[in-house]
Amino acid sequence: VMMPKAQGDWLEDETSRDERMAEVARSENVYERLAASIAPSIYGMDDVKKGVLLQLFGGSQKDFSDKGWGRIRSEINVLLVGDPGTSKSQILRYVHRLAPRGIYTSGSGSSAVGLTAYVARDVDSGELVLESGALVLSDQGICCVDEFDKMSDYTRSILHEAMEQQTISVAKAGIIATLNARTSLLAAANPVDSRYDPKKTVVDNIQLPPTLLSRFDLIFLILDQVDIESDKRLAKHIVSLFYDNVNNISGNEASYIGASIGGQKLLEYIAYARERVKPRLSDAASDKLVELYVAMRKRGGEGVGGVRTVSATPRNLESLVRMSEARAKLELREVVEVSDVDEAHRLMVSAIAQVATDPTTGLLDIDLLNAGQSAHQRGKARDLANMLWTTLSNWESGGDVRLNMLLQKTNEDASVRIKETEMKKALKLLEEEDKIVFTSSRLAIRRLA
Repeated sequence: VMMPKAQGDWLEDETSRDERMAEVARSENVYERLAASIAPSIYGMDDVKKGVLLQLFGGSQKDFSDKGWGRIRSEINVLLVGDPGTSKSQILRYVHRLAPRGIYTSGSGSSAVGLTAYVARDVDSGELVLESGALVLSDQGICCVDEFDKMSDYTRSILHEAMEQQTISVAKAGIIATLNARTSLLAAANPVDSRYDPKKTVVDNIQLPPTLLSRFDLIFLILDQVDIESDKRLAKHIVSLFYDNVNNISGNEASYIGASIGGQKLLEYIAYARERVKPRLSDAASDKLVELYVAMRKRGGEGVGGVRTVSATPRNLESLVRMSEARAKLELREVVEVSDVDEAHRLMVSAIAQVATDPTTGLLDIDLLNAGQSAHQRGKARDLANMLWTTLSNWESGGDVRLNMLLQKTNEDASVRIKETEMKKALKLLEEEDKIVFTSSRLAIRRLA
């Protein structure tokens, strides 16, 4: 028979736990060691692991309901985009095992009700009851969604509320409720054509709505690029995992494995930090956040027609705050320092530079994620709309103009060949300005002005 512990024994265990956790926090290079402990069998991908590590710890929860501001999101959302076979799913499964609370699911096998909530009939009472879905069950944890690109449009649409407001609103079978979904989302997506095309934007590559992409704090692009030295190091690492004799492992691999922290100890450390530590910004860190945000805004260059590109938004600033708090939390510090802000800024710039750079101009443009279209693309569409309007104004025959004839005529006059999709985007601008109207099931147009 197991006897209950005396109060002194509980206090002793709690004190011992505090000392063990503080020892880990004081260890040398604890940030790098913790990052190396995320999926240690996967070689490299240091920034991806650091971003996921910050997601596991999360920011400090803030509730200003008494002031009428509501609750501010402290959870960090991360999206991994890349070629097949780049260990995205392995990272998701490892994080799922590390998270104190969470659900792992696949986009192809998930429905809207499966992610949110559904109404079922209780077996015993026969009454209708509300059953929680994956996002609600992951409350205050992490929901890992693999094959994010294979979700239906309707299923993805319900994620908007959960990722920003952290709630799920339900009105089904006479049951009206708002459920908490204070969960971080870790998702993995593959490009449309299996391989990522650097000549296309991230929106064109994965076909996800910009309104959803903008809700991710970090978007990492993981590409399978051919590099002899990198491939050699990766091959040695993979082969070393199958060695029975530890002496056969090279010095670099041994130091890499030795730097990591065991899974159970890491799980305990993450749970302890999330429960006990609530970092707050120092004056110096607050000033640094403002300085870095202004500098990020200034990075925007000028696109076609003198239109400036947007290189950062207030949502990016909120992400910087969350990641800075997570960086301090992983060292069990109650105050966010300038070094934490610098590291959060480095990670964000590294991620944004990959996915929010316009492949045509090479300029950083956050509108690629927020609006799905860069300033350069908007400028081109406006110039094309003006060209099409000139062509329509000089059209010899009156009445409706077939789109295929307009495209043929425009290409005859233009120096660069115009695609049909580009023409339709430009015509949409003219339609919004009430200059034209589509007819014949949008196969023809009629000039109004």
